[in-house]
Amino acid sequence: MEVLHERCAGIDISKADVKVTIRVPGPGKRRRTETRTFTTMTRDLLVMRDWLLAEGVTLVGMEATGIYWKPVFYLLEHDLECWLLNARHMKGVPGRKTDVKDAQWIAQLVEHGLVRPSFVPPEPIRQLRDLTRYRTEVVRERTRETQRLEKLLEDAGIKLSTVVSDILGVSGRAMLEALIAGQRDPQVLAEMAKGSMRRKTDTLIEALTGNFGDHHAFLARTMLDRIDACTATETRLSTHIDTQLGPFRRRVELLTTVPGISTRAAEVILAEIGADIARFPSAGDLASWAGVCPGNHESAGKQPTGKTRHGDPWLKAALGQAAVSAARTKDTYLAARYRRLAARRGKKRALVALEHSILISVWHMFTNDVEYADLGGDYFLHRVGRARQTRRLVSQLNQLGYQVVLQPVEAA
Repeated sequence: MEVLHERCAGIDISKADVKVTIRVPGPGKRRRTETRTFTTMTRDLLVMRDWLLAEGVTLVGMEATGIYWKPVFYLLEHDLECWLLNARHMKGVPGRKTDVKDAQWIAQLVEHGLVRPSFVPPEPIRQLRDLTRYRTEVVRERTRETQRLEKLLEDAGIKLSTVVSDILGVSGRAMLEALIAGQRDPQVLAEMAKGSMRRKTDTLIEALTGNFGDHHAFLARTMLDRIDACTATETRLSTHIDTQLGPFRRRVELLTTVPGISTRAAEVILAEIGADIARFPSAGDLASWAGVCPGNHESAGKQPTGKTRHGDPWLKAALGQAAVSAARTKDTYLAARYRRLAARRGKKRALVALEHSILISVWHMFTNDVEYADLGGDYFLHRVGRARQTRRLVSQLNQLGYQVVLQPVEAA
């Protein structure tokens, strides 16, 4: 088999140690293989790096094992070309499964060019990614704590969530604080409603009549403190993210021109795909990497499913939120595409199709440095053709028992 990389290495990484196999030219025309074991402590990793450089290794491949690949990759990336490899692409022959065999197998795959490297963004994007991902987790934790608070109120017979859309809004928070402070009179609590909620005073009195006691007050206070802490952390992270986005401000501005993509969603999308869109040769490559295009599972000439691959869960979550928002917009191409597909394929498939369309647009926008150009809500009407669309609509009305006479607007 042809050797594409003469001096390469494969690394099998675990939490405590790494197995490193090098493949370099040996005596005559034979290949020399050597395997060594190092701990994952920084001092030993530096010894490993010096050994690889001394052997003239130019390319290192390693399996994406949890988070344990990161210190090894980051330490070597400045001196060697590093490939992060998908474990699904490297399954060896069954049997004889050891860490040393894994390292040797990785080295052989890299040597013959049988694997492709995964996308590892540059350090500024990695830092931005860490920030946006942690902020997402903080927001999710706040949501979970809010749900726990709602369950606590239900336990106490307080049905506030059935009347108030947001129990942590201005009115809801005032009522909760009063309950915790010892106020139990439903009439007094209902009078704390603000704005349009004052029209629901009678319903609020009924909802605030329950068995809220000191036990519930203690738990509610603890939960509110955790919610406030999450909000404060989110604010700090958002401020720091805004600072980190300085060099990429133009990219965020382009993303927010797409219907459905908010500033926060744009920050997440940028952190996941990076600012250098040339890393993805085509829009299809980007959609495939993200996991928003139909899967390819053909066997014996049949394709039993088109299920999408897992892809990047953080990116898919942001695209999902953007797709839902875009589907609710007025007179836009994305909204028209959603309605067209939802009627035939269902709402879930239609949302995935919108995610695909959004990501395809993002690739072209980044490649050409242009803002999003909407095709309009009537795009499909004109694409199908006026005559064909007219015949279809008239036929439907005839089937319903109506005699239709068409008169152009200009002649009306």
